[in-house]
Amino acid sequence: MKLAAAGSNCIDYYGNVDGGKAFAGGGPVNMAVYTKRIGGEASYIGPVGNDDYGEFMYDSIKNKGVDVSHLYVKEGKTAVSQVNIIDGERVFGDYDEGVMDNFLLSPEDIDFILTHDVVVADLWGKVEKQFKEIKERGMTTAFDCADRPDDEAAKTAIPYTDYLFFSSEEGDVPEVREKIKELHNKGPKLVICMLGSEGSLCFDGYSFYKYGIKDCENLVDSMGAGDSYVAGFLYGITDGLGIEKAMEMGAATAADTLKYFGAW
Repeated sequence: MKLAAAGSNCIDYYGNVDGGKAFAGGGPVNMAVYTKRIGGEASYIGPVGNDDYGEFMYDSIKNKGVDVSHLYVKEGKTAVSQVNIIDGERVFGDYDEGVMDNFLLSPEDIDFILTHDVVVADLWGKVEKQFKEIKERGMTTAFDCADRPDDEAAKTAIPYTDYLFFSSEEGDVPEVREKIKELHNKGPKLVICMLGSEGSLCFDGYSFYKYGIKDCENLVDSMGAGDSYVAGFLYGITDGLGIEKAMEMGAATAADTLKYFGAW
């Protein structure tokens, strides 16, 4: 699989780790790095600031083997998300989007994206308004709604999304299944809900598929677990695996991510 990860990136600043520690991250960035980790190819398309964090982000992504030919350095600050680790779980604080504030894919960016197998974006990447053009030009699309599938950015992207992901803490309950069906009716081929410790659910318009989690012996930090699930699932489904095998691949990729601080 060759993944185009477009839109958001951010520095995850852990305030209670080693007196304050910065990690490179952001949903699409994480997905690109995970795709490389499991054997695929990946590019990241988006902006960083011309500050120290921007240089750190650029070097971190490039050093993981991700194509950074469409990673732009803009005048301003790199996006930063404040994070604390509490009992192995990440708790988010303030978010400063910096140069992400007015990001827009250029025509050249879109042409570049079309050379890949699938493009993925999320709520914070500003790419949703261009999903219509990307989809109409024949690209396979994926979008991660996090835990906000009713967000305006999600609503804009969903009709032009093949593989739609979102998260829920409610578990496998009737309300979640109804939400999945509602989202599927808006256009996606597959809707996948990540349920944390309960695994994941996928709906293809006819049947629900459920897969549990892979064991993690030493939970350190859940940052990036959802992103790594998305990367693993997309790798599997794009490689021609069935839904259940793609879900298994997502779960395995997520379990590996739980073992260390930061997304990767």
